[in-house]
Amino acid sequence: MTQDKPDKEPMGRRKFLKEGMWGACLAGLGATAGLTARHESHANLVWQIDPQVCIQCGKCATHCVLDESAVKCVQSYAICGYCDLCYGYLKPEPPALDTGAENELCPTGAIIRTFVEDPYFDYTIDESLCIGCAKCVKACAINGNGSLYLQVRHDRCVNCNECSIAAACPSGAFKRVSAAQPYLLKEME
Repeated sequence: MTQDKPDKEPMGRRKFLKEGMWGACLAGLGATAGLTARHESHANLVWQIDPQVCIQCGKCATHCVLDESAVKCVQSYAICGYCDLCYGYLKPEPPALDTGAENELCPTGAIIRTFVEDPYFDYTIDESLCIGCAKCVKACAINGNGSLYLQVRHDRCVNCNECSIAAACPSGAFKRVSAAQPYLLKEME
């Protein structure tokens, strides 16, 4: 003897809407959970430039979403030779080894040269003038000891979800790093 199963009740409009709303709620909760997890994973990360990978292309100055780039030149004093002929400070084959604007490589005068004792000079960066163009960094890397390098300054950076400089960086030097240690320092090679 077989027992007949009752036929499924046809789905009415009310049941269809109820189950559709239930499915939409579940999908919305899933999407919210995914976005929250993604946001939390990025909340503890910040953008930074790996000085060992950077090729000083100059895109940091022009691709930042801010009017003034969050990327600035910094100096590794442990590497610096404090040279009279600093290739990061002076143009190649300068007419004179002095602080005349016609001799300086930096287009904004952001590098300040201070006499220490013969033949040594101290070079500091005025970050308010630096545009992150990397001209000094490139010259220092090619002709000098590489003590100048670029960093994302986190007091300026808005930590975009997708950094426009990172997207334009041809060498992949822009990386997400832990906010607990947001600066990648350049060390002697």
